[in-house]
This record gives sequence, structure tokens and C-alpha cells, in this order.
Amino acid sequence: MKFLKNFSIEKIKSGLEKTRNSLINKLTETFTGKAVIDENTLEQLEEILISADMGSNIAEEIVNKIRKDLTSVKDKSFEQIKQLLKLELKATLNEYSNPESVKSVLDVKPYIILVVGINGTGKTTSIAKLANLYKSMNHNVLIVSADKFRAAANEQLEVWAKRVDVPVFNASSKDPSAVVFDSIKHAQSKEYDIVIIDTAGRLHTHKNLMEELQKINKVITNFKSTGPDFTYLVIDGSTGQNGLLQAKEFSKYVNISGFIVTKLDGTAKGGIIFQICKELKRPIKFIGVGEKIDDFMEFNADMFVDSII
Repeated sequence: MKFLKNFSIEKIKSGLEKTRNSLINKLTETFTGKAVIDENTLEQLEEILISADMGSNIAEEIVNKIRKDLTSVKDKSFEQIKQLLKLELKATLNEYSNPESVKSVLDVKPYIILVVGINGTGKTTSIAKLANLYKSMNHNVLIVSADKFRAAANEQLEVWAKRVDVPVFNASSKDPSAVVFDSIKHAQSKEYDIVIIDTAGRLHTHKNLMEELQKINKVITNFKSTGPDFTYLVIDGSTGQNGLLQAKEFSKYVNISGFIVTKLDGTAKGGIIFQICKELKRPIKFIGVGEKIDDFMEFNADMFVDSII
């Protein structure tokens, strides 16, 4: 199943304005007026990439490739540097990209999506936006409220679900695993195509809550031996290195299929996208660049790079 909705480069550029302006301003300041691209200039380029939260290892690797590419070209202008930089950044992201948004909806319905993350990342709003995309493709979608840890979680989910006109399964049980079990049985009986499960926001230091995720996974395996069809980890892009740490820790407890990176419109450090892909070896699937329902975009590596350089 592929999402068919197209997003213009202008809309993405607008959402990533802070990251783009920071990078372009620094690159322009470094390269403008330089008659020769020397080693000192390339070291400055590496520092610029690190400052955008791309990480020292990735920055070094990219600059080394650019250094090598420059030996075979006569034009060593600023524009040439930008083109080489774009090529290397796209290659970094495309290495772990997947042209399919998700697997095809299976013959054995429902297609089960598990969404995890810490509090404040925009997890609940991302679920509503994801449900809205599936609904626009004429799928019957059920959202499951399995957050029994935070008192206002159900109310917030209900509000967002109402905006996109998607039903919410909510049970009185205080056991998230029991809620998940009952919701899937309900989805089967009502022939829903897709079930999206909202879990409690949790820090990786909350061992009992992290183990709860494992229990939810086990419940889902009662219906599908492989567990959830897709598991998203939602990361707040403005947290930078902290977001990368979260991803690594969550991966110890659940099999992360891909990432939703939110709040990229509020940060100049959108380079964390590259670290997440490279170090976790999992694709970015969606990015959030605003609070509106359509400020939620299927991630496209080439368009992302073109919008920040």
C-alpha cells in the first residue's frame, strides 16, 4: 500500500525553514568569495554539518567523499560543493529508505500498527494524522486507546479522532494488554482494515512501562505470529541527540519498523534525521512540520535534502 498524496517542495521548504536557513546561511558565509576550496574550508563544512545535528561520524564521512569527488572535477565553486553535498546526503538517507509506505494490507485483516514514544513527542496527533491518511485511501480505520497511564490521554485522543472522523476503541480495563486484545477482536468482528494502537508515552528509564510494551507485543502475536505489522517510534525532531538516544533504547524492547519525526518546523537541527537512519538502520516514514492535519508528510529523502540545501 502506497500513499498517493503528493506534497510540493514549497510546502516542505516552508516546514523546514529553520533548518534550511541555518545551513544555507552558514554555507554561504563559509564559501562566498573563496577562490579556492582548501582543506580549511572543508573542515568548516564538516563543522557546519555537525552543528545541524548530523553527527560527527556522518559529517566526516560525507566531507571525505566530497573531498574525493572534488579531485575529479574542474569546477570547485560553491554551487558544485552544494551539488556534491546534496548527492551525498541523499545517498545517506536512501540507503535505508523504503519506497513503500507500509506493507500491503494483508489478506488476514486487520493490519495492526503499534505506535510508541515518550510523552510530548506529538504521538497522539501523529496517530490521528496517520489515520486520516489511511481513511483518505478508503480504508476502514480503528484507533485504539491503550494509554492507561495518563489521565487525559483518552480525552486528547478522542478530540483528535473526532476531527478526522475515525472511531476510537476505549475499554474500561486498566490493563493496556487487555484493551489491545479486546480491540483486535472487535476489529475482526467489524471487519476493520487497519488498527492503530496508541500506547502510553514512556521514558526508556520506566522499566515497567517498557516491559508493558513487550506484553502488548505478545498479545498481538496471538492474532499474528509475527506481531504488529508495523511499529512506529515517534520522535520529537527538536530534541536532537536525545531523540537518537530514545530510539536506541526503545529498540531494545520493541522491533521498530520505522520512524515518525515531528516538530521539524520548530528546530534548526533537522540533521538528526540522518543520524536516526544511519545508526538505527531503519527508515523515516513520516515527518511533522506543523500542527495542522495536513502538516504531516510521507518522508521523501530526495525532497527532504532539496528542501534544506
